Amino acid sequence: MQALILAGGKGTRLRPLTVHTPKPIVPICNRPFLLYQIEMLRRAGITDITLSLSYQPQKIEQLLGDGSAFGVKLRYTVEPQPMGTAGAFKFAEEMIREQTVVLNGDILTDLDLAAVIRQHNERKAVATIVLTPVENPSSYGLVETDADGRVLRFIEKPNIEEVSVNTINAGTYVLEPRVLDLIPAGENYSFEYGLFPDLLRREEPFYAHIPQDTYWLDIGTPARYWQANDDLLNDRVGRIKITERRGKFEASGAEIDARSIIADDCVIKAGAEIINSVLGQGCHVEEKARIENSVIWPHTRISAGAHVSGAIIGRGCHIGRFAQIGHGAVLGDKTSLTDYTQTGGDL
Repeated sequence: MQALILAGGKGTRLRPLTVHTPKPIVPICNRPFLLYQIEMLRRAGITDITLSLSYQPQKIEQLLGDGSAFGVKLRYTVEPQPMGTAGAFKFAEEMIREQTVVLNGDILTDLDLAAVIRQHNERKAVATIVLTPVENPSSYGLVETDADGRVLRFIEKPNIEEVSVNTINAGTYVLEPRVLDLIPAGENYSFEYGLFPDLLRREEPFYAHIPQDTYWLDIGTPARYWQANDDLLNDRVGRIKITERRGKFEASGAEIDARSIIADDCVIKAGAEIINSVLGQGCHVEEKARIENSVIWPHTRISAGAHVSGAIIGRGCHIGRFAQIGHGAVLGDKTSLTDYTQTGGDL
């Protein structure tokens, strides 16, 4: 059993956070995001993993290496130009010899992948697509199935009166290697608009897996990036638990709540408050600063009396004394705000 993670996206909607950091390795609770997907694969017994890259691939490969530090074997392909989801799968064909799990590289989920694979095999499917229910189905492309789970059709962003189901593509697939023969080589080609409709036309055994009580979140916007951190901080992600919330750091006379995560080498001065937040390695929080419901990337300094609430702040930033960083603010790496700055927005 093998896996392919589609990790080539530029993360445009997450800018400015992704200007210098590829979306697949943005830190979620101080861990590169891809590690959550790698752990999900490893729990299902899959350790042969290929990463399909495009944007700043060297940063991902330098960070994750050959995967041995994480108990897996990692290999890499780099698309010469955007190939689409199925095109990237075809481009990695030389590395794919057997049944393969394909993951979109921006989905946080506690999916029981072993159960998906088991059902795929029981049905003798050529392809299985994992679906997830959503509250507002008119905002998405929907997938309709019959009572036995066989995929019937794809419905692209229907009007309210056209909505018959509430299940959408969850970005996880189990594919037999023979589907590679149906994907044109060297072309931009998608699963959603190319391969999957072709499987339906050919009446191939194409099924859906709809898990119950499974967490699913696309982290691709600042609001959802914060939600992923917040959900993990507050133990809302089922099978994924944060087991280490405190690194080695200095704090004297500061108030830090039990939910917050503090990495190594941070310095937190007297009278500072850290509430439901994540501090990356080497952050410096000065006297009487307050950080709540925020994510602070490594080596950022929050000066005395500053208040950061509901914000995401990139690497190596400087927040001046008594600055007010309000809900929805997203600051890119090495941003410097002067004393008494007031800023905020909507995530």
